[in-house]
Amino acid sequence: MKRIDETLRNIAGNLPPLEKSLRELKEEILQHPDIRSFLEENKAHISDGMVERSLGKLYEYTQQVKGCKGCPSLEGCKNLIPGYEPELVFTANAIDLRYLPCRTKKMEEERRRMEGIIECIHMPDEVLKAAMSDMIIDTENRFKAVKKAKDFINRYDGKTFIKGLYLYGAFGTGKTYILAAIANGLKQKKIPSVLVYVPELIREMKQSLSEHTTGDKVDKLKRAPVLMFDDIGAETMSSWVRDEILGPILQHRMQEKLPTFFSSNFDLRELKLHFTYSQKGEEEQVKAARIIERIQFLAEPVMIDGANKRLHSE
Repeated sequence: MKRIDETLRNIAGNLPPLEKSLRELKEEILQHPDIRSFLEENKAHISDGMVERSLGKLYEYTQQVKGCKGCPSLEGCKNLIPGYEPELVFTANAIDLRYLPCRTKKMEEERRRMEGIIECIHMPDEVLKAAMSDMIIDTENRFKAVKKAKDFINRYDGKTFIKGLYLYGAFGTGKTYILAAIANGLKQKKIPSVLVYVPELIREMKQSLSEHTTGDKVDKLKRAPVLMFDDIGAETMSSWVRDEILGPILQHRMQEKLPTFFSSNFDLRELKLHFTYSQKGEEEQVKAARIIERIQFLAEPVMIDGANKRLHSE
């Protein structure tokens, strides 16, 4: 067993030149408020010999907590393990340290986790800033739409199925913004969602055929806890898009009762017409009707009207 003087010499050997004597160094370590408190709380189990054996760890503690004071950021952390702070623990024969995530690291991890709750596929980053409190309510229909959106956010618990919304109306009336605001509202409840811009998604799906990754992309959308299709109906219609992409996604979500939202320039009658005719001019009313039936099961149609917000903002 090492004597106190030998232990302190080992400590001093790893430090910059010190004018203090080993005894003074020991006294300084043991006078640290955290260490004094720890020793007092555990005095029934800690002997003088145990303290001597643990001086190296106690000194390490004083230096590591010193680095935590006034820490500028996680990137500027000077501790042995960046983002972690020491905690004194009592073992059978000695006092030891365990390192736990510091407050700054926890906050950063929570920020990153919260950012990941909303996944945007081919959507601008601006949608992540959308908020219900910023909605412009200038028509009765917009009032109804915002009310239904807020009701969904308040009622949905991530378990019980509630219909989403099928937001339709003219270009630039804020349909996408409402979807994003719903996603942000759910984010505060830690409920994940996926927002996807349909025309670009379909283009990507076609490109992924050669890579044989289409199935993986479809499965991801099938299983999203909350899925939001932005601008459905704006994509170039083909039987493959309708029957191999949208159909299976909507069918799965209907069977599993997973909340699904849509925005479109078309009402459901117009959307059915869009899905009826393929690029080849083929008329397939039954297949189009199946898509609409799935949408009606998943979402409640809500019209959005009012002035073009994009033109107004310009």
